This record gives sequence, structure tokens and C-alpha cells, in this order.
Amino acid sequence: MSADFSRDFDLPDAPATARLGAALAPLLAAGDLILLRGDLGVGKTALARALIGAHLAAHGLAEDVPSPTFTLVQTYESPALLIAHVDLYRVENTEELRELGLAEIVDEGVAIVEWPERGGSGLLHLSASRLDIALSLVPEGGRCARLTGSGSWAARLKGLTI
Repeated sequence: MSADFSRDFDLPDAPATARLGAALAPLLAAGDLILLRGDLGVGKTALARALIGAHLAAHGLAEDVPSPTFTLVQTYESPALLIAHVDLYRVENTEELRELGLAEIVDEGVAIVEWPERGGSGLLHLSASRLDIALSLVPEGGRCARLTGSGSWAARLKGLTI
């Protein structure tokens, strides 16, 4: 197994966040777990929307990508991949997490998870192919994204440009 690999990206504005999502979209593979971390309002949902939208567009599809804050899970299917956008902000215990079927989602496709810290340590073991994205605001304005790839994501990150 390869070692983790990290990269930082400056995201000075919303279009830069969209470019990062678009750059990640062709790298998705079944079995991936993408964890989006950061404070409220830092851009987790915007990044997930851009990533999902770019993946769908690459297959000639267009769908509204709403925040799954209230539904907890939104799924999207292309000819290549099933993608689940998951928001754990309102999850209060691990039983609720099991009911969401995240293990099955990762077995079949890709899970993009906002607020993964609410899922406990078990979430980290759903896939060896994991991409952690930590978003933070920077004093100069905009955001910074630290991407850390585990498993096959370590190699995929090395050539990533936005």
C-alpha cells in the first residue's frame, strides 16, 4: 500500500473551487471515499456540487445538486459510476450512520461525505481509497484546500492541477 500524499491548493474565489471539483471528477473510481472537512460555510457543499456536476457533465448529464443537509443522502448515477453525496451534520449516533448504508454505497460507487467527524472512526475504514479534503478560510480572503490521498488516491493526487 502506498503512503499518504498531501497537496495544498489556494482557492481565492468560487470559480477556483469549481475548477478543483472539475479537476477531481475524472479521477473518481468505484470504491472511493471522499471526506470533506471544514467549518460551516467554508465551501464543502460548493466543492461537492462542482465535482458531481463535472462528473455528470462528462457523461452528457445535468442534474441539480442540492445540499443533502435534510435528506442526508443524495445519489447521482452516470453510465460510469454511482455517486452518493452525504451530509452527516445532523447524524447523532452510529446507528443512524449504519441506516444510511455507507458501506454499500462505497462498495458500489463513490461516497462524498460532508462532516465525516460526525461518523466516528468506523467511517475511515470503509475504503482504503480515501481522499480527505480539509477546507479552511485564509486571512487574505478565499480558501485553502489540503487534499490528502490514501491508497490509490495518493498516486492520483500527484498529477492534479487546477
